[in-house]
Amino acid sequence: MQAKETSTRALRIGVAGPVGTGKSSLIAIVCRSLAAELRLGVITNDIYTDEDARFLRSAGVLDPERIRAVETGACPHTAIRDDITVNLIAVEDLERDFAPLDVVLIESGGDNLTATFSPALVDAQIFVLDVAGGGDVARKGGPGIARADLLVVNKTDLAPYVDVDVSLMVRDAEFAREGRQVLALSRTDAASVDELSDWVRGLLVKHRAGTHTPQDPGPMAPHFHAGEDGPVMHSHDDKHAHDEQHAHDENGHSH
Repeated sequence: MQAKETSTRALRIGVAGPVGTGKSSLIAIVCRSLAAELRLGVITNDIYTDEDARFLRSAGVLDPERIRAVETGACPHTAIRDDITVNLIAVEDLERDFAPLDVVLIESGGDNLTATFSPALVDAQIFVLDVAGGGDVARKGGPGIARADLLVVNKTDLAPYVDVDVSLMVRDAEFAREGRQVLALSRTDAASVDELSDWVRGLLVKHRAGTHTPQDPGPMAPHFHAGEDGPVMHSHDDKHAHDEQHAHDENGHSH
């Protein structure tokens, strides 16, 4: 018996990862693969440009009006986690203008390994690494790598040129993720493209049935850095307070 569809809102999937890992290319892959069967929309985030949106529009993966850009004007993680207002407005406008949509893909601006989406903005998130970043990057951990709904090791076709063992990188990623799903992806490998498309389809089925619960990968993990008196440990709350003070100083004083 088919599950009853209970959700009327589009499934919102966040795509995060460092600069150059292929987030826009991954979104293009999803759109090319699924646009004939699903109603899709895309929101891109850049600090001061609409470069990613223009790339996707020029690639012809969707009606250009279904691809909209957000210029965050600040660190990329700010608009996907700390203050999601501008992205929520963009998503809701897109969903209203093209109702009904099945899936909206939200691309973060390139950030570091700690960037994650607020579960108030997205229902699930993909974190993207690429082989050109080094075979050891998956071992570095962080909430995006460890706890995103799906970790993608991208551009596997480049592995021979950058001396990376993809199988080892995937095993390291699976260990860091405690068995959560890892997908080795190349746009030239049809099987991996099909696997990504099937993941989106499966998630949409759960979303429509109301059986998928958005998970928060968590904030930046505790970290160390050298101080004058030796290493000092800061919790996320300490860092948040520091960031707020830094923002206050920047707003109140010239540097």
